Amino acid sequence: MKASRWRMKLFTGNANPALAEEIANYLGIPVGNAQVTRFSDGEINCGIHESVRGVDVFVVQPTCPPVNENLMELLVMIDAFRRASASRINAVIPYYGYGRQDRKTRARDPITAKLVANLIVEAGAQRVVAVDLHANQIQGFFDIPVDHLPGVPTIAEYFRTKGLTDNAVVLSPDVGGVTRARDLAAKLGVPIAIIDKRRPAPNVSEVMNVIGDVQGKSVIIIDDIIDTAGTICTAAEVMLDKGAKEVYGCCTHPVFSGPALDRLAKAPFQEIVITNTIPTAEDKRLPNMTVLSIAPLVGEAILRIHEDLSVSKLFEA
Repeated sequence: MKASRWRMKLFTGNANPALAEEIANYLGIPVGNAQVTRFSDGEINCGIHESVRGVDVFVVQPTCPPVNENLMELLVMIDAFRRASASRINAVIPYYGYGRQDRKTRARDPITAKLVANLIVEAGAQRVVAVDLHANQIQGFFDIPVDHLPGVPTIAEYFRTKGLTDNAVVLSPDVGGVTRARDLAAKLGVPIAIIDKRRPAPNVSEVMNVIGDVQGKSVIIIDDIIDTAGTICTAAEVMLDKGAKEVYGCCTHPVFSGPALDRLAKAPFQEIVITNTIPTAEDKRLPNMTVLSIAPLVGEAILRIHEDLSVSKLFEA
């Protein structure tokens, strides 16, 4: 089903224009004519070069690194569309930056995920479309509708096409990711295993115990984010130590900060599967890395939102 109503328009900031182009192609519409530029002092300027009065506007802008720059671009664009009399402004945020700061873990900690939600709403967004939020409760941080799209179906379909459903097990690298691992395991028809770990400091993890049978199995390690890659690389090494036949790594959001690529290159992965919620430059793609597109998922969700149809029907199986 293709978009036919001209009253819908899709725009993009500078965070991931390639994904916006793919989504627009899926919808059968062009990317809107807008530019986000910088003044000489670094301040952000947004120019919208076509009418959006009375239009259902979708702004594709993940708040990936550089997080603050991309977040500010999103806010400025939303404000511009609001002042240009758009009928509805939908913030399409494939990756929600600051999503890991979703609760207080120590005294006097900020809850930055909520602060960012407030900023987006205050700027004028009337709906948010996000993919694989780090914590489901972030949906409740917004006082507007949030359509939360899971990345697991896209990843599961890829592994099904590879025939990786026999003698496989899905591994959650921590207890917090069990729901995601269980979802992927159910879609592949395989069991799950869990790593019980503790994190003595941010971006530092220590494996404590493995729950489940991985001996002689093809292990698929799934997480929502690969940031510095310490967690998933340590998990891969532990799996081979525990007798796994081979190890696959996958995530929805390839943040890849700091030593991530070096660690992934040295880790014993048969294949690393990621999506394009965050752009991964060609020179940062490892030989064993596969990038899946979430454009059909996001495009179909946008179409259903515009047509006032159910988005949850996409994931009922």
